[in-house]
Amino acid sequence: MVRTVRRAVPADTDDCVAIVRGLPEYFTEDVPDKIATELREHPAWVAEDGVGLGGFVIVDRRSVQAAEILWLAVAGPLRGNGVGTRLLEHIVRELSAGGLRVLEVKTLDACAGYPPYVATRAFWERRGFVQVDTIDPLPDWPLGNPAAIYIAAIGITR
Repeated sequence: MVRTVRRAVPADTDDCVAIVRGLPEYFTEDVPDKIATELREHPAWVAEDGVGLGGFVIVDRRSVQAAEILWLAVAGPLRGNGVGTRLLEHIVRELSAGGLRVLEVKTLDACAGYPPYVATRAFWERRGFVQVDTIDPLPDWPLGNPAAIYIAAIGITR
């Protein structure tokens, strides 16, 4: 079980990459390198389970009021045990204190017909994210992988 969520440090990179490599049904072969790069470029947090890292989240702060979750991954054996929820709740609290009002995430759209992502979309929807668009092709995504664009209002926007 997750004991703590904290800001990621450079020493966490290998463990985050290992989590992604352990989930080949969710991530393409180029993602581990992207994770390593984006951990250096963007704010990130990790969930520790007392033994090691159980998950991580990387965020791109687009403005004071808006951010995008670039990556959120939970180690296979811990999926479904609240690790992703803990990470999400933590970043929402922390970013909200700095003025965040809207949070975006992209994931594989249902029209792709790929069963592993049914649970992923359900995760976001259960946490208040609403799908607002589908983009295919999304720049930097492999052709034939339609992107579902989800947003959640974290605060009042009008």
